[in-house]
Amino acid sequence: MTAVGIDGIEIWSGKLSLDLPEEFAPVMDDDPEKYTKGLGLFQSSFPDAYEDIVTMAANAAYRLIERKDIDPADVGRIDVATESAFDKSKPVSTYVAGALERVLDGEFRHANKGERKFACISGTQALNDAMNWIAAGRNRGRGAIVIATDTALYERGDPGEATQGAGAVAMYVTEDPSIVELSMEQGFGSVDETDFLKPNQQFPSVDGKRSMQVYLARMREALEDFESVTGKSHPEDYRFIPFHTPFPNMVRKAAVLGYRHMIRDTDIEDELAAEIGRQPRPEEYEDDEAFSEDIQAYMDALSETEAYREWYERTIEPTLDISSRVGNWYTSSVHLARLSALIYAKREGIDLAGETLLVGSYGSGAQAEIHEERVVEGWESEIDGDSVDELLAARHPITFEEYERVHDQHNHAKEKTLEPFTAPEGEFVFDGWGPMNERQYTFIE
Repeated sequence: MTAVGIDGIEIWSGKLSLDLPEEFAPVMDDDPEKYTKGLGLFQSSFPDAYEDIVTMAANAAYRLIERKDIDPADVGRIDVATESAFDKSKPVSTYVAGALERVLDGEFRHANKGERKFACISGTQALNDAMNWIAAGRNRGRGAIVIATDTALYERGDPGEATQGAGAVAMYVTEDPSIVELSMEQGFGSVDETDFLKPNQQFPSVDGKRSMQVYLARMREALEDFESVTGKSHPEDYRFIPFHTPFPNMVRKAAVLGYRHMIRDTDIEDELAAEIGRQPRPEEYEDDEAFSEDIQAYMDALSETEAYREWYERTIEPTLDISSRVGNWYTSSVHLARLSALIYAKREGIDLAGETLLVGSYGSGAQAEIHEERVVEGWESEIDGDSVDELLAARHPITFEEYERVHDQHNHAKEKTLEPFTAPEGEFVFDGWGPMNERQYTFIE
């Protein structure tokens, strides 16, 4: 079967940044380390007055199309994943395509367009849709543009407020890709949960503690399901493991759980037994609560071992860089994690060709997916960490008082007008309302 995967990646961040330890923490009367060490976050990205999910998606896609020199006639799908959509009928992808057609030499008239929704996992679901479309031979030689875009705002005072972010990731999915080849094997963990939801409201209702528990449970189930198809996983099988990253320290909890699962009945567990004992087995317990306490104690001890720390620093830590600087981008977050790892590998001179990534996606409500990706020869030519750094460095820093005004600007329930902090240049912007109350966009040279 023809290899299918990601041929190009570009991002677009909201053009404003808030420094969490310097600006947010003092007003909240918090120790800055609550954010830097407790959450693993340093900055959050926010949209300027003229930005929204369409402008960020269109700008990320435009960067991708320009850099890859993609002819619109060679695009057979435009799929957008978001949980920040403003229309229950017209998909965001149509707005994005319309915006792009204003500046490109060509149209997407014969491209299938759609919108995916399942909280943060929908970015990966849209990627799967594109892969399956190509693998089924329905693409007629064309590729797919897959975009994940969100403005992840919480209600003021919500515990999730510090994890906010805004941005988009655009990916080009093709046959014979230049970055990673996607595997056909997947594992899922999916249960009807209400840990995070938005019933006819802009800002989410969140049970943070439960959401963490659900995230970990679904990830474990997805890994078990994946292994039922591929066989037992081992920590050394994967060079990097990008996880869904609402905030970096959530990944730290998922990583030790995954490591504990993968070393069970291996030489690694045997070697660690003298130091921390063997991990508890559920069949050894009649009391579920006692088992839960003992397995948590084992994972606490495991996380302090040199073996685990070396594995974590090598396999997980490199995936967290971008997220620590931009906050939660919802549907984009696992794709930022992959990109972070690839940028790190290129800068460190790590030869990834032929290496395997294990990608863990998650969406509240709740579902997790595990799949593998194989890095292909020549991947380095498609990864430009300097352009990512330049994009993030160009963000305009805002004070807490300015952040409050930005939040009000993007709160759909408030009537307000915010003067932009930045001047748009070479990008798409929101340009007011049309006769049917539709959002309109233009390109600023």
